[in-house]
Amino acid sequence: MSENRNRAWRRFKDRVNKGKGMGSDELYKPEKKWKLMYFRKNKLARAKQIGFDYPIKSKRQLLDQEITF
Repeated sequence: MSENRNRAWRRFKDRVNKGKGMGSDELYKPEKKWKLMYFRKNKLARAKQIGFDYPIKSKRQLLDQEITF
């Protein structure tokens, strides 16, 4: 049984297999949207990378923290 493999078939297979080479898919991609991050440890790590304080502390908490040190 012979298959008809013409130019259209080759182009289709090229599109289907595109990006499946070695190293093309990343092993881990961290979540970028803050709302979609679920675990506290992930939010703390991401906040540290970005460079802002998390959890957000009120002015009263900051004053109490300065007094204790």
